[in-house]
Amino acid sequence: MRKLVVAVAVPVLVAGALAGCGSSSSSSSSSISSTASATTTPAINPSIAKLVPAAIKSKGTLNVATEAQYAPDEFVAPDGHTVIGMDADLMHAIGALTGLKANIINANFETIIPGLAAGRYDIGASSFTDTKEREKTVDFVDYYTAGISFYAKASANPGVTTVADLCGKTVSAEKGTVEQEEATKQSSKCTKEGKKAVNLLAFPGQNAVNLAVSSGRAEVGMADSTVADYQVKQSGGQFKLVGKTYENAPYGFAIPKNSGMTTPVQAAMKQLIADGTYTKILEKWGLRSGAITSPTINGAVG
Repeated sequence: MRKLVVAVAVPVLVAGALAGCGSSSSSSSSSISSTASATTTPAINPSIAKLVPAAIKSKGTLNVATEAQYAPDEFVAPDGHTVIGMDADLMHAIGALTGLKANIINANFETIIPGLAAGRYDIGASSFTDTKEREKTVDFVDYYTAGISFYAKASANPGVTTVADLCGKTVSAEKGTVEQEEATKQSSKCTKEGKKAVNLLAFPGQNAVNLAVSSGRAEVGMADSTVADYQVKQSGGQFKLVGKTYENAPYGFAIPKNSGMTTPVQAAMKQLIADGTYTKILEKWGLRSGAITSPTINGAVG
């Protein structure tokens, strides 16, 4: 799957806030932080730290790539540069347990997995849905569950309940995401059934996806359920959820194959779940509903 955030400049919703891996409006960020209890940073766990490969341990840092346009999963704080959200908090906690500092790098979503394969990043933490296709390139440590949701302008009635209703509709989604794949697959089904194809508008960032919906250029947008729900709540009544969430699947931290980091990341996640830090982080961002009880490796469901 993939994501959505609250834009700093707020042009996306004109008077509201919606985005993805990018930035966040000060109002939406403060509304969360004021109600959330502070999460604690765990101390180093020597048994987990010793699992870290020497090459990464010698650096002392984990270079973590994310596209900060997908609130509340990952987005930019009001200071204009700090990446915050569920994934950032989890990576800082994992870094602490392993004796490393998580260096969160705001990157374009489409370039993250290629960047992992090329050695530019150590981990990708950007609401990646763990899929069989992506597992061909990277390994995943699964840590959350989310689905795909549809959203539209509050004043609109796009007539979309399920993905099958997208035939003949203009749909916006972010490039490189599961949502783009789903809309493309459905378009093929539509034409085979003699119906009109899906008019898919794919953009390189979630802010542009949201702008297409808010401006009326697209009838409906697609995003991960966590993000769509959050953005509708933050939009000041300008957006609404439509239809049914579907395709629940695991989020995974993407890790280069044979890098040696899969085992320590999984061990760290197990501790975060066991000691309650995981739950505190999810509650901080209003994401408790997708919690898992055991982090698996490469647990793609399709």
